[in-house]
Amino acid sequence: MSPSTSPRIFTEREVAQHCTKDSCWVLQGTRVYDVTAFLRMHPGGEVLILRRSGKDVSQEMEGPPHHHSNNARRWMEQYYIGELGRHSDTGEGQTPRERRKASEQTAEVDKNVKNDDENALFNCCRSVDLDKDLVDWRKPLAWQVGYLGEKYDTWVHQPVDRPIRLFGNPFLEASTKTSWYWVPVVWLPVVFYYSWYCYTTLAKGTTRIVLTSEFSIPIHKYIFPVLFLLGWFLWSFIEYCIHRFVFHMKPPAHNYYLIMLHFLLHGQHHKSPFDGSRLVFPPGLASFVVGTFYAILRNTLPDVLGISVFVGGLCGYVVYDMIHYYLHYGSPKKGSYMYSLKAYHVKHHFEHQRAGFGITSTFWDHPFNTVIPDEKF
Repeated sequence: MSPSTSPRIFTEREVAQHCTKDSCWVLQGTRVYDVTAFLRMHPGGEVLILRRSGKDVSQEMEGPPHHHSNNARRWMEQYYIGELGRHSDTGEGQTPRERRKASEQTAEVDKNVKNDDENALFNCCRSVDLDKDLVDWRKPLAWQVGYLGEKYDTWVHQPVDRPIRLFGNPFLEASTKTSWYWVPVVWLPVVFYYSWYCYTTLAKGTTRIVLTSEFSIPIHKYIFPVLFLLGWFLWSFIEYCIHRFVFHMKPPAHNYYLIMLHFLLHGQHHKSPFDGSRLVFPPGLASFVVGTFYAILRNTLPDVLGISVFVGGLCGYVVYDMIHYYLHYGSPKKGSYMYSLKAYHVKHHFEHQRAGFGITSTFWDHPFNTVIPDEKF
């Protein structure tokens, strides 16, 4: 909603009518928000919001159990649609003209929520002033972010619910987007093939680790699950290191190219954390990491042993990407492991960008002292 546009006025009855998954409104004081699009994203699950639909959520925003961050409050403003009127019951006390005007405004809001006007690609986030923001959202962002300099780090960690266009070239732009299902489609056949190859090779009983010309250790097929899990565990460490030291490097404010590189690798994900087309690695880009992992293990360990560890790591990567996607769009059951992991990851995005680097687990955050602290009231 443009700052120059007068806020639309709603009655309590009108707000209360929007209490379903298809149309969910809440209040914060007298401010009205249409949070329908946020239901799937909410770390506490959509049920928690639906239970409070049509009601004031001010107390829930303050906590306990969770005090919402400044970024969370800024995020909520993207869904602001109007104000609660003074005569907010059934229209009693309003003149026929006022009731007719309120009804027309409500119909207009319903229409605009479902069908944004022209430039819908950019208007989905009304809280971002397209004329005053640090970048021009109507143009590709990859070539703009490098000019932000020292403002980049603050800007990129203020998330918005809007799509991002990185490149003007359609081919380049398409190459940065991947539907989640391509990860298992591309990599699981590789996992299954190499798992079968390693197990059947070890089952022949001819694999041995040669220590000296006269002494060697036989490797049996039953060691394959151990090597597989070792590779998975090794991947979890690589996952943590890449996320912390590569994706969350702080590029020098004067270096245009490092800022741009950071934005392409991970900054765009923090700026638009619910862009579903960029929540998993494109297979082409991932193949460089996978190939490097494979080459190192093949040159470090004996042939089939290195492949056994590699395939476990590759499986760990597939699980990592699937879990990451689920943490953004899934709605896990309250009290489950995935529920706590989703809440942990959302805190990383909205409040603790320098902590909480574990995705599939918080294991490595503990020895490296990057655990997100519990909230205290």
